[in-house]
Amino acid sequence: MAVDTASASVSAAPGTARAGVLIMLLGMLMFSLNDVMGKWLVATYSVGQVVLIRSIAAGLVLFPFLWARGPKRLVAVERPGLQLSRVLASTAEVFAFYFAVITLPLADVMTYWLAAPIYVAAVSPLVLKEPVGWRRWTAIALGFVGVIIALEPSSQALTLPALVSILGSMCFAFMMVSGRSLRGTPDTTLAFWQIIGAAIAGVIWAPFDWTPLKPLDAALLGLLGVIAMLAHVLVNRALKLADAATVAPLQYTLLFWAIVFGWLIFGDSPRLSMVLGAGLIVASGLFIFFREQQLKRQGRLKG
Repeated sequence: MAVDTASASVSAAPGTARAGVLIMLLGMLMFSLNDVMGKWLVATYSVGQVVLIRSIAAGLVLFPFLWARGPKRLVAVERPGLQLSRVLASTAEVFAFYFAVITLPLADVMTYWLAAPIYVAAVSPLVLKEPVGWRRWTAIALGFVGVIIALEPSSQALTLPALVSILGSMCFAFMMVSGRSLRGTPDTTLAFWQIIGAAIAGVIWAPFDWTPLKPLDAALLGLLGVIAMLAHVLVNRALKLADAATVAPLQYTLLFWAIVFGWLIFGDSPRLSMVLGAGLIVASGLFIFFREQQLKRQGRLKG
């Protein structure tokens, strides 16, 4: 599952930048392991059951941090309507991801999810009132071409899981956009309500398709939530140790791990169209990111 690296990081001393890079790479590996375990488990258990147990485990890990901040920070949130919309989007994104990986290779699903920054750049002029110049519009257009190539639209390839992947990546993009508008809300508060939303959806769904848990699978389902929370903690820490321009592009190593784990564990070989589409998406996303960083340094938004 892709991760939102839109949080602003502070300028880091040269000595801590390397640590930030290493921690970010470890965080991406943790997210990749989360994806692999999720794909493995949804082959046996329903998406609702996986999401429910994953949410409970993640909540237990997050509880000490929430306790330290106090319950008031969880309830007194800015812009409750936008907070609710973000929770709904995050819940839909989680379910869409696990539904998609039931039948699609990890690399395919991850390619669709990594297109989210392109969607964010496309809607920024409308939602965030951030002007976008011709260079980024060109990159956005190329990114969309990459999505179309990866999707390989035809009667054979345009499947329901592929469409769900696109929907899930758009929900993730909305999470990124709304996160920029909710910078005053602590990360732990955002994570708490995301977990609650997913858990509620899991409680509703899981009883209709519940499979008795094997001891090992129960442990893996719990570990799934722990690894996901650990990955978020590592990413947030990396963004505090190093500049975003240094560590945020490392999120694209998710695609590398998806290809490697998909081949080693599930025997998936990436399609040529997926490789070409992923290349355009990654190139477009990197250009958009570095262009935005350049404009921030220059103190202007257009370009």
